[in-house]
Amino acid sequence: MKNSKNIVVFLLAAVGLLVLPLLLQSQGNAWVRIADIALLYVMLALGLNIVVGYAGLLDLGYVAFFAIGAYLYALLGSPHLTDTFPAVKAMFPNGLHSSLLLVIPAALGLAALFGALLGAPTLKLRGDYLAIVTLGFGEIIRVFLNNLDHPINLTNGPKGITAIDPVHFWGLNLGKPLKFDGFTISSVTLYYYLFLALVIFTIIISHRLQVSRIGRAWMAIREDEIAAKAMGINTRNMKLLAFAMGASFGGVSGAMFASFQGFVSPESFSLMESVMIVAMVVLGGIGHLPGVILGAVLLAALPEVLRYVAGPLQAMTDGRLDASILRQLFIALAMIIIMLVRPRGLWPSPEHGKSLARKGTAPASGMPAAAPGIEVPADEVPGDASRPMSINP
Repeated sequence: MKNSKNIVVFLLAAVGLLVLPLLLQSQGNAWVRIADIALLYVMLALGLNIVVGYAGLLDLGYVAFFAIGAYLYALLGSPHLTDTFPAVKAMFPNGLHSSLLLVIPAALGLAALFGALLGAPTLKLRGDYLAIVTLGFGEIIRVFLNNLDHPINLTNGPKGITAIDPVHFWGLNLGKPLKFDGFTISSVTLYYYLFLALVIFTIIISHRLQVSRIGRAWMAIREDEIAAKAMGINTRNMKLLAFAMGASFGGVSGAMFASFQGFVSPESFSLMESVMIVAMVVLGGIGHLPGVILGAVLLAALPEVLRYVAGPLQAMTDGRLDASILRQLFIALAMIIIMLVRPRGLWPSPEHGKSLARKGTAPASGMPAAAPGIEVPADEVPGDASRPMSINP
């Protein structure tokens, strides 16, 4: 009965997600763009959840992998390389114009490589020290992107890279509307379905990792690294794998962001983006996939929804209050209230093994009562229920 109910809920959710962009499209493409950006943030939050939620490694530089994937796609899908380097133009006279089937594995692999490079020197760092190092890594990547326009113009510096190709594969160009018997599916709606497919794939991978031996090893490291090492877990390799796996999702999301926007610049990858992604994971529920998805959707859509609240308030004050400042104020207030009311997140992960106290208490010793079918609890001396087992005489 329960399984059939879950199947019905799943089917209703699937139909709703498929129909959603078509309904939003009737109200204008702006709402579909909000849904697209929300899906990209869901992918980013799921990737960071592997590092922060599963392995317990606080990463404040996650936006760096987002930037790496975005700039990789920008270089492979724009005329920047052919216009800057004559050798590349000689090899590709018509431009690179790389396909999605090439860009996604390349972005995934490059971001995973940088994730492992970040994890290697931070293996013995924990807590605040790890957060500071990862924060510095994110800022280093942003500064490099901002200054790699000389002596070799690789990133075009603060001006960014423009004229990035939309996603195209198997003859389908997502930058153009698709028409079916008089019905038009806009470009942003086509991107929605692509992002949705990538998000579903990311959720499946994250769930399989969570219930696998690797996921259990990450959680053991999160709870107690010394105990995990004593139990034979190779903490070094597990940490590197967590950094690499989390970074790979960020790289794919960055590549999709570049194709969707058609323009990338270092301003899109500031520290506030990293903080916002961490907030999505914490607000939704660290280590819990539904909670992380909920937090990402809320924090990605909330600023856009608050435009309709901040605008009238600005008009009421005759323009003395800036709408953008009001939006930031409302977002901060909402996060503070949620953290006070739900300190473990909106949809926290259920406790695993931490609340195993049996119902009932032995009257004399305060020890848990015996479970059905067991005469004496394992931690009591047989024949003397009032005396708990102790190493002292």
